Amino acid sequence: MGLGNPGEEYAQTRHNIGFMVLDVLASVAGSAPVDFISSRYGWRTQVRRAGHQLVLLKPSTYMNLSGQAVRYWLGAEKLGVEQLLVITDDLSLPVGRLRLRGHGSAGGHNGLSHIEETLGTQAYARVRFGIGADFPKGRQVDHVLGSFGPAEWPDVVAGIDRCVNLVSMYATSGLAHTMTDFNKG
Repeated sequence: MGLGNPGEEYAQTRHNIGFMVLDVLASVAGSAPVDFISSRYGWRTQVRRAGHQLVLLKPSTYMNLSGQAVRYWLGAEKLGVEQLLVITDDLSLPVGRLRLRGHGSAGGHNGLSHIEETLGTQAYARVRFGIGADFPKGRQVDHVLGSFGPAEWPDVVAGIDRCVNLVSMYATSGLAHTMTDFNKG
């Protein structure tokens, strides 16, 4: 599950880094381009990565209601919460830095808060993708809903590539091994 907001006005914003990661993951997963199909609560596709079938979902519910899409698709795909991996933005990390956790608080992130509230648990894996916190006091919303600057894009692209590799390792090696490899530095 890559978190973000639907609509062209949000397409390249920091808040949509989850969507961006899934777009790249879908494009590198096979020899042919993979399209996301509009479905209930989002856009969905399936890809094969590292020998595993992955269901990729970009919710159409807007960030603050992401839990609706998560609950629906876990049920529709007959998946347990232990099979869920959520990719989202994080202000507290430098641009492009990743942090993988198997559980924890939402840390003020409205999308994660809604998922926790809807699922009734904090015990699901999440990748926090750093978007930095270089903004004037009181301008957090403008920063989160703004686009990355030209100087940030090399770190964004490198972070997306690392995140695609993280998802592949998570699918094949599990949480603990993936955390050991990706939470360094």
